[in-house]
Amino acid sequence: MTGRGGRPAAGRPDAFAALADPTRRLLLERLAGGERSVTALTEGLAMSQAAVSQHLRLLRDTGLVEARADGRRRVYRLRPEGFADLRGWLEAIDRFWAGRVASLDRFLEEGP
Repeated sequence: MTGRGGRPAAGRPDAFAALADPTRRLLLERLAGGERSVTALTEGLAMSQAAVSQHLRLLRDTGLVEARADGRRRVYRLRPEGFADLRGWLEAIDRFWAGRVASLDRFLEEGP
């Protein structure tokens, strides 16, 4: 359940809203390949490192990524447990559609 400003009631930013942005989805795809620094994540993007850091901050606030210090730089990685709510929602939707398709199959086999 979400509260004001697209934030879940617990105060954490909504992961679904975070995923709505194509830049944040790209950052998650890059992090799926392993840990990356902000500099590495910025490569090939038409935006500043500061802008990428803002996207990463939101992803961190949603619990989808985490950062660790590595000397003077920050290294980001995915937090698999942060995707649990998303997986649960997708599984519920999948069960819904599987049931609907099964009902359609039965109807087509049995006829009206």
